[in-house]
Amino acid sequence: MLWVLYSLLSAFSWATTDALTKKIYKVDDYIVILARFLYATPFVLLLLFFVPIPKLDSAFWFVLSLAIPIEVLAWVLYIKSIRNSPLSLVVPFLTLTPLFLVLTSFVILKELPTLIGFSGIFLIVVGAYTLNLKEYKKGILEPFKSIFKEKGCAYMVIVAFLFSITSVLGKILVQKSSPLFVSAIYLPIVSMPLIVLAFFKSRGKLTKLKSNFKNFFFIGLFFALMSIFHLLAIQLVIVPYMSSIKRTSSIFSVLYGYFIFKEKNIKERLVGTFIMVIGAVLIILF
Repeated sequence: MLWVLYSLLSAFSWATTDALTKKIYKVDDYIVILARFLYATPFVLLLLFFVPIPKLDSAFWFVLSLAIPIEVLAWVLYIKSIRNSPLSLVVPFLTLTPLFLVLTSFVILKELPTLIGFSGIFLIVVGAYTLNLKEYKKGILEPFKSIFKEKGCAYMVIVAFLFSITSVLGKILVQKSSPLFVSAIYLPIVSMPLIVLAFFKSRGKLTKLKSNFKNFFFIGLFFALMSIFHLLAIQLVIVPYMSSIKRTSSIFSVLYGYFIFKEKNIKERLVGTFIMVIGAVLIILF
């Protein structure tokens, strides 16, 4: 069950990165996205001194070329979501990734959870409903409607789907090389289009990358750890299972939202998050 430990460490690192990111004010979204990858790059590149470089075939580079643009789009939407909506509200929607992964993992990798695991999917949907239970008085369908009224939630649902694709592509990359090698090259390669994007979108604000060095340093560190633990876990188990455990980051995010950012409606969101996580656990155990 080593993959569970790796997934939990990835979840904690993910939530910590988000909390550190939300604490940075008056910094352009594109700069924040770039900083995650750029400041993580030195940490992951160190791995190249300790891992052998595998022989890479054309299929590896083809899959990598598919993953990069999807990854960039996902992170643009992700940063916009967590910086413009309550952290404890939007991040739990990432728990929908295992729901999407049931489809994407089966189509691409032919991986499929057990039948009992599908009951976990139902609990994930119920948990998403509970996140906005305060809207129930306006009608039983209102909580679902409010998901789409809150732009950050809509972004995060899209992100969850995009991550279901990149997770599957990431496992293929690991299978064709090694988890630590992919960890060492993936973030630096994704940084390249993000540099171009930041240059055109936020050219006059690139100095923020230097002036916020201390904050970005720790963001990069935890983001690198998240990526490393993610890829170590993904080689040991089918992707929907790993992703389900990783989405316990929702619990850490809800707690960060309450204790650090003093966000409201924490009780209903925490209950909703726990229901979603219980569903994720069912997917894993059965």
